[in-house]
Amino acid sequence: MYVLIVYDVNEKRVAKVLKYLRTYLNWIQNSVLEGEVTEGQLTEIKSGLKKITNQKEDSIIIFKARHKKWLTKEIIGQEKNEISNFI
Repeated sequence: MYVLIVYDVNEKRVAKVLKYLRTYLNWIQNSVLEGEVTEGQLTEIKSGLKKITNQKEDSIIIFKARHKKWLTKEIIGQEKNEISNFI
């Protein structure tokens, strides 16, 4: 499945959340990551985020789609981190 994760967490946890999410997803902009994951990986991501974040202070939104083809992405201005696939 294809996921887009957006987060707004306390400043103390921003770097930790970003580092954790980058092990699974591609960073595309401040507090936004995207990528293809399995259902099992998504379960791991959610579990890890619950351990890192404070659910009374922090906010994480996960958008899910069956495949990237179901999403259209339009960029206005600079793309913060262009995704490149190296084979």
